Amino acid sequence: MEPLSFKVKKLQAPTDLSVDFSLQLVGSLPVHSLTTMPMLPWIVTEIRRLSMQSSVEEPSTTQIQLYVSPASLRCELDTGKSQQWDPLSCCSLFEYKPQHVHKLIHNSHDPSYFACLIKGGAVNQQSICYVFRAADQTKVPEIISSIRQAGKIARQEEFQNNLSEVEDPFSKKFEVLFCGRMTVAHKNAPPALIDECIEKFNHVSCSKKLEFNSLSQQHEAVNNSGGLSFSDKLRSVFQPLVTEEEERRPIRKSCSQPGLRSLYFKRDLQDRSWRSNSFASSFDETEISLNLKRQLNYGHNVVQPTDIAGNRTMLFTIGQSEVYLISPDTKKVALEKSFKEISFCSQGIRHVDHFGFICRESSGNGGCYFVCYVFQCTDEALVDEIMMTLKQAFTVAAVQQTSKAQLQLCDGCPMQCLHKLCEKIEGLHPSKTKLELQKHLTLLNNQEQASVFEQIQKLRPRNDQKENELIISVLRNMYEEKQKDHVHIGEAKQASQPFGEATGNEMPSSAPRFRLDMLKSKAKRSLTESLESILSRGSRAKGSLESSGSIDLDSSLSSTLSSTSKEPSLWEKEGPVPLETPAETNGSVGDLSSEPVSHPIEQPDKLPQQGFRRRANTLSHLPIECQDSLEPVETSPSVPQRKLMSDYESKQSQLDVGNDTPVKTRRHSWRQQIFLRVATPQKGCDSPSRYDDYSELGDIPPRSPLEPVCEDGPFGPVKEERKRTSWELRELWQKAILQQILLLRMEKENQKLQASENNLLNRRLKLHYEEITPCLKDVTLVWEKMLSTPGRSKTKIDMETIHSAVGQGVPRHHRGEIWKFLAEQYQLKHQFPSKQQPKDTPYKELLKQLTSQQHAILIDLGRTFPTHPYFSAQLGTGQLSLYNILKAYSLLDQEVGYCQGLSFVAGVLLLHMTEEDAFKMLKFLMFDMGLRKQYRPDMTILQIQMYQLSRLLHDYHRDLYNHLEEHEIGPSLYAAPWFLTMFASQFPLGFVARVFDMLFLQGSEVIFKVALSLLGSHKPLILQHENLETIVDFIKNTLPNLGLVQMEKTINQVFEMDIAKQLQAYEVEYHVLQDELIDSSLNDNQKMDKLEKANTSLRKQNFDLLEELQVANGKIQNLEAEVEMLLNNECKLKQSILTLELERKALLQTVEDLRMQTDSPGGKPLLTRQECMDAN
Repeated sequence: MEPLSFKVKKLQAPTDLSVDFSLQLVGSLPVHSLTTMPMLPWIVTEIRRLSMQSSVEEPSTTQIQLYVSPASLRCELDTGKSQQWDPLSCCSLFEYKPQHVHKLIHNSHDPSYFACLIKGGAVNQQSICYVFRAADQTKVPEIISSIRQAGKIARQEEFQNNLSEVEDPFSKKFEVLFCGRMTVAHKNAPPALIDECIEKFNHVSCSKKLEFNSLSQQHEAVNNSGGLSFSDKLRSVFQPLVTEEEERRPIRKSCSQPGLRSLYFKRDLQDRSWRSNSFASSFDETEISLNLKRQLNYGHNVVQPTDIAGNRTMLFTIGQSEVYLISPDTKKVALEKSFKEISFCSQGIRHVDHFGFICRESSGNGGCYFVCYVFQCTDEALVDEIMMTLKQAFTVAAVQQTSKAQLQLCDGCPMQCLHKLCEKIEGLHPSKTKLELQKHLTLLNNQEQASVFEQIQKLRPRNDQKENELIISVLRNMYEEKQKDHVHIGEAKQASQPFGEATGNEMPSSAPRFRLDMLKSKAKRSLTESLESILSRGSRAKGSLESSGSIDLDSSLSSTLSSTSKEPSLWEKEGPVPLETPAETNGSVGDLSSEPVSHPIEQPDKLPQQGFRRRANTLSHLPIECQDSLEPVETSPSVPQRKLMSDYESKQSQLDVGNDTPVKTRRHSWRQQIFLRVATPQKGCDSPSRYDDYSELGDIPPRSPLEPVCEDGPFGPVKEERKRTSWELRELWQKAILQQILLLRMEKENQKLQASENNLLNRRLKLHYEEITPCLKDVTLVWEKMLSTPGRSKTKIDMETIHSAVGQGVPRHHRGEIWKFLAEQYQLKHQFPSKQQPKDTPYKELLKQLTSQQHAILIDLGRTFPTHPYFSAQLGTGQLSLYNILKAYSLLDQEVGYCQGLSFVAGVLLLHMTEEDAFKMLKFLMFDMGLRKQYRPDMTILQIQMYQLSRLLHDYHRDLYNHLEEHEIGPSLYAAPWFLTMFASQFPLGFVARVFDMLFLQGSEVIFKVALSLLGSHKPLILQHENLETIVDFIKNTLPNLGLVQMEKTINQVFEMDIAKQLQAYEVEYHVLQDELIDSSLNDNQKMDKLEKANTSLRKQNFDLLEELQVANGKIQNLEAEVEMLLNNECKLKQSILTLELERKALLQTVEDLRMQTDSPGGKPLLTRQECMDAN
């Protein structure tokens, strides 16, 4: 195990990243599994109170290391960096799965503290709450984000593993064409919405095409004229294209721009190297959030059609509680929506092959909007099936959710009562919280009230806040005990008598008595709420009249601290207000198992004439120790001041001395404080008395990040920063630009490294099988030399060399390239391709189309190599790549389409090469090698192959043939999968790879050789079995598990066999027997008619052949005449050549004589050219 001082370490899984944080464990407390978010702040306070009590007795603190990863959430004692890891001293305090972290809470007033609620996997399992404290408070958001991300990834991986291990009966997959999406005004829409969306998509696409053409023409014109600024170009490109009204707005952008479209419908799940193979949700909104918010704020519909030129095909999957789109092209989840977010589903009226649904999506300002997604299918029948499947899935999910909710909670649950109480007192002043708790205690019986009073008196709380905390703690323990014996309302009607007796005093034996008690409690609550609403109206009216004199009243009431500190303000009387005493979250609260949708916050209008303003919607703080005089975060002007000037100065001086701060505070009088709050509330300072109660803790807690910034805080005036000069700003800009460029380069390099690492990992994962024939280094060098031959696709290599190399072995890491090399040599050997050649349609274009064979392909994906790690993940990278290959071939070869067995052939190819290369090799095997004949719908060639195998057994292994015929075992019972899958469905991958080596070298006859060798080598074992079941079981199950030595022996036998002539003879024999069989079933007249028809066709063929023969004879005569003429010309040319050669020799001799004459000293003078001519 690694030392605890390591900050980052990688686990076994390639996608897991473990991060550890050094923290202090404040404490923990076991709680009920039905604990809700409003209860958590009180539980955290109780844990901190218990920790402070224990720290007084034992001053030692628990320093721990928290390890966060998608695999586990582990807490260990921190032994220090200098010490080595010791299993006795460094033990694990707890370890949970990150998906069991149910809730997280972060105190905005004291950001160094945070808590997490661990919920067990079982429904009734007890939960536990842990509270931590970080030395660096800025690390807390990072820790919370890490835990949330780890939990999300773990849940997605768990969901994916469950799907791969257990076939989900509700999960159905359909291939659809994603047309686009459009924002709508309401969650429900008329049935014609789908047709309207399609028309708008077409309109936007046409508009963009026209604008693109006009922009290109304008760009050419500007380039010729030479003037258009870069900003003008950008402005011209990013013009909106949705409505005419938006076109008149020059700055607003459209979310359906060609330049940004690629960013809309892509989802990169990698987040800090954790999310490479996990599921994610929805399209990436980060790039268009600003654009989308602008248009939504203006109330415009955003139309986003997909790019017609791109691959828009998606796998639309319907699960038990969600639907999601998976892109086979990018191998990522493009959209994920739960059933709760979908509000409308419909089929097109005019476009019956289209359907869509409306779902809710959250916006950045806390609100939500509705988006309609539109899809296209192959035909109307598929749309009907999808709509029926959605209806069934929605119904089943609603029933399951209702039954689950009824079993967990009811109106009479004690924990539900505690939840409502905590919700009611959320954000109230301690004095008002105490009043509400006293009202709630009156609903308890006398015995329970006495118990609560007794426990509170024992502890003797010092203030209202401490008393409230103790009351909530006692009530929580009481209600958790009562919840154990509680019987839900729905179960009480069906409960038996023994169960009613087991509930004891908590649950009445008769259901009518229980319902009567419930009605009484509801009546009491409704009456109390009615009285409170009446009092609040009167208080509001009274407060509006008295607000004008509130400033003067503060001077007279400031001396009475006890009364003013407990008097509620007007904003407290108005109704629900944000939290004050219990803690809210700082962006980290909520149920981590589901993502709740937030709604826009309604901000009230400002009423300056009323003399008071509403309390700002800020985060509040945890109830902590010594909070007897804690004020609200933003005090209303009507609330009187608590302290006199002398008290304020004394407290402030104590804080300054205690903290040893040299900063002097600029003090204001209490009247000036009030004036600053009323006159300029945006610059209002917090009252210094707010921090009085924290002086006993030794440090002042930091300000909430959402509180208004004051000019003069409790630590003194804030120094203004010096204004930078233009040169300094220029230097900062240059530095920032250089750093940004460097970061972009580093990010690109990291992406390249990550991509190469992923490619190597995928390649290693693909080649995860045991090799049969080990390839030596010398043989590997021979293969590398042949593969590196320049222009190898046009260079023939000796077949004997290739045969020898294949026989000695094929290196696994070069096998895919070697198969392509063998295919190139086969095509060079057979220059004239077969008559049945497919259309030369690019692979990428085939992927953009929809196939009618999608159901058969999707069903066989999970059955193809289910134990291989590359194909084991349902709808993972391997299965999606395999789906693309099979879909493309089904569109390319309409006659064959898809047949069972093709998935294994394509899977073997995909394990050794890229997706597109695997498709090319599949096309080569099917058309050039002729394998497509056995996959035709009539299966005639497969029947011929079965006959050929039987004849081979009859000729080579007569005793084995007789034994199989004696038990009526035909080759179709055991050999059909061998021919359809090339032995890949039953035999090990290493053996199958060797079969494919020989298949690319010798053709389809290799399958017969391998089958004959397997059956012949195991003939004694097969003859030992005496019944049909055991023989077939041995051939199907035992025979594929033979040892490596036997497999290699079989491969060597195949290289030595030659059965090509026998196979041709057996095929002719099959056709003859078939004709005889057909003739034997006919009478004389039918035979005569058949013979006459055959005679007529033969005569016609004879005449045709005679005509062709005459034409051929004429051509031959013409060619012979041409050849004779050419021969005569050749003889003449040869004579001319001889004459010219003799003349050349004579001229050369004359030249030589002339040279000799000129060289001699007494020779005659040279003749001029004219004299030479005259001499001749």
